[in-house]
Amino acid sequence: MVFHSLSFICIFLLNILLPVGISFFTFTQIAVLVDAYHGKVQPMKFTHYCLFASYFPYIIAGPILRHQELLPQFTDNRGFRINGDNFAIGISIVIFGLGKKLLLADNLGTAMNPVVAVADPQLLQAWLGALAYTLQLYFDFSGYSDMAIGASRLLGFKIPINFNSPYKAASVSDFWQRWHMSLSQFLKNYLYISLGGNRRGQLVRYRNLMLTMLLGGLWHGANWTFVIWGGLHGLYLCIQHGWKHLRRNRASQPSAVAAAVSRVLTFVAVMVAWVFFRAPDLASALTVLAGLAGLHGMSPVTELAWPAYGLLIAAAVIAWWMPNTNELFLAADNGEARAPAAFSLVRADWSPNLRWGVAIGLLLALCLLSIDKADDFIYAQF
Repeated sequence: MVFHSLSFICIFLLNILLPVGISFFTFTQIAVLVDAYHGKVQPMKFTHYCLFASYFPYIIAGPILRHQELLPQFTDNRGFRINGDNFAIGISIVIFGLGKKLLLADNLGTAMNPVVAVADPQLLQAWLGALAYTLQLYFDFSGYSDMAIGASRLLGFKIPINFNSPYKAASVSDFWQRWHMSLSQFLKNYLYISLGGNRRGQLVRYRNLMLTMLLGGLWHGANWTFVIWGGLHGLYLCIQHGWKHLRRNRASQPSAVAAAVSRVLTFVAVMVAWVFFRAPDLASALTVLAGLAGLHGMSPVTELAWPAYGLLIAAAVIAWWMPNTNELFLAADNGEARAPAAFSLVRADWSPNLRWGVAIGLLLALCLLSIDKADDFIYAQF
């Protein structure tokens, strides 16, 4: 007997466990397909493509690789060179990334949690919590990227840098040229330019900027907080380019004071946007914003011990006034372009000598002492 109607329909919602790093893997394959459609992909062996698609250093949290950056290294005998030079620079970058993660990011998260986790933060609590998360996220994600670059170098392969002191940026567009650089390039090449870029006038340019950043926010998760985070950055970019358009006939070289103000405003704008990025829901984000505005009152912060302030200051000094990993290591990496220079209090170039060996050995020892307290990578969830 065939039943032509059902008395009820049961719909089961399955909790599907997605593969770790699925978004990074997906973006990489989308780039290959789009480039192949436009005839930009050279013939390749299937085994080389499989190796590129499953290349383990980047698969969890980036950088997002393009085939032009890695596939040629599979075919011109540049890769698979496990030698002393590659091992020295590779293991050094891995340890620096590990130090960023274990000693700075994880400790910041633990030490500053008393103010970050406050339900209705007051003025100082909100600003300290936002600053702590801003620095924690940077050292967590850039630490992973460093480890991916270093692990790749141990095998003899070079993958692109993903961070270049983003909190030293003088504008929001400069920030996106320094923060998660591989994602910025992907959004630019495969969304912004495909939408028309700035070729059809200012209004269309603003539309394309907003759509690109909204989709970039949505890529991080199906939550309104991520959409608003992307929308804020789209709005920032529209304001920046609109201001630049209005001042196009004026002197382009800003004064030292104007440059400093621009850096501070950029950092504050980015930090405010991170509030939405971190918040589990829109209500929580608005509560923190109210705290930043002082709507919950203002009183001295009593939840933190003095070591927490010392750690926060140390992280800020390293992020703003110390050379980054690219500046330390790529200067000694012959044949690879040095990253764009950024302001630093000191200049130092890595070299495989006793002094650097002792310094990196001590850093590794500190990391091993903290490894039992390691937290998950923040960006591994995206």
